[in-house]
Amino acid sequence: MDKIIWIEKKINNYNKKILVDSDKSLSIRWALLASQAIGLSKANNLLKSEDVLSTLNCLKKLGVKVVLKKNSCEILGNGLNSFKYKKNLVLNTGNSGTLARLLIALLIRSPYKIKITGDKSLSKRDFLRVIEPLKKFGANFYPKNKTTLPLFIRGNNYLRPIKYHEKKGSAQVKSCIMLAALNAPGITKIIAKKSRNHTEILYKYLNIPIKIKKKKNLSLIEVKSKIDIKPLNYNIPSDISSSAFFIALTLLSKKSNLIIKNVNINETRAGSIIILNKMGAKIKFKNKRSYKGEKIADIHVKSAKSLKHIKCPTKYNTSAIDEFLIIFLVAAKSKGVSYFSNLSELNQKESQRLKLGSKILNMIGVKTKLTDHSIKIYGNPNLNLNLNKNYVIKNYFKDHRIFMMSTIAALTLGGKWKIHNSESIKTSFPSFLKLIKYLGGKYIQ
Repeated sequence: MDKIIWIEKKINNYNKKILVDSDKSLSIRWALLASQAIGLSKANNLLKSEDVLSTLNCLKKLGVKVVLKKNSCEILGNGLNSFKYKKNLVLNTGNSGTLARLLIALLIRSPYKIKITGDKSLSKRDFLRVIEPLKKFGANFYPKNKTTLPLFIRGNNYLRPIKYHEKKGSAQVKSCIMLAALNAPGITKIIAKKSRNHTEILYKYLNIPIKIKKKKNLSLIEVKSKIDIKPLNYNIPSDISSSAFFIALTLLSKKSNLIIKNVNINETRAGSIIILNKMGAKIKFKNKRSYKGEKIADIHVKSAKSLKHIKCPTKYNTSAIDEFLIIFLVAAKSKGVSYFSNLSELNQKESQRLKLGSKILNMIGVKTKLTDHSIKIYGNPNLNLNLNKNYVIKNYFKDHRIFMMSTIAALTLGGKWKIHNSESIKTSFPSFLKLIKYLGGKYIQ
């Protein structure tokens, strides 16, 4: 169902503290690893988004006992390769690329063909990036040469470790190989372009045999197969990708201050903070601490008096890949011309975010120059003084980040906005609109 919100007024100033929804990457990884552990694992503050619920539903269909409570989730694992496989099994991964690409790796010993499906958006996304390495392990995929969902996978009892060069900077591909390596006797070696490292951190905490060496912009990773994995009890911190939208809301609003509590500030995820600070923001991490290898902090941000353009160093791309839409919006209200490059991966997300981000900026009068991997944004610090038209956002494959970017634009820049598919936020950030309302944002739904 297409749910619509209307926004006709800018948000007033605020001075508040909030807690955004939990980290989606960690929530999905916790559930998958808990299913392979021996014993009972418990997570507090597990994100209850559609992507995470899809994860739990897939595990249930594979015979894993899952108990979801109000503030926690328990998973009883029976060890590696303990899934209960059935003929004609279908696993629906919904909108989640992370779930689909990581879960497949745990199915490479299945004696039967398992059908992996997803929604319309996920079914357009590239799966060759995980099919190739999993075939090297010994897994089989059907139909032959098909690289999008729906797909069938059948495993193999005679798996072999592999050597693989991951060139895209995709944490999903790297994690897929690392999970598959648990079932392949011997040592799997990965040369990976730098990307988020939650899986590596969890492996270290769980004492899964792993060696990591850093070499320039690459990680040299070795994973040795392991028979027993200990249970994983985890308190899931808040998601920095979700936090970025409220950071931008505060930067672009007047006379406002915001504290976002208990956020995962893992350096492989915090590129957006570095980029925004280089553009003139004053975002600070306070109350820093370490939790099972992850870095946690409270984020303090206040309205920006002035923002400047940036030629964004590409070394921050992988650590800000999910936040570029909102960074583009900040660049639109900055002084000068901002340039972002090597971002073709943005068009491999839930929607073609590079193209759609540019289209939305053009709609509100911001000039852009677009290629298939880069964008120039001609910023206008007075943008909010000129917006008085009607703006309609639709036909974006229900991409939650397009919806949230548009909502922040409406609340900070003015005009009358009609934004379709508000239900899209259920995939990653169910409380988004509730928090907007708490901060004083007004919308009609």
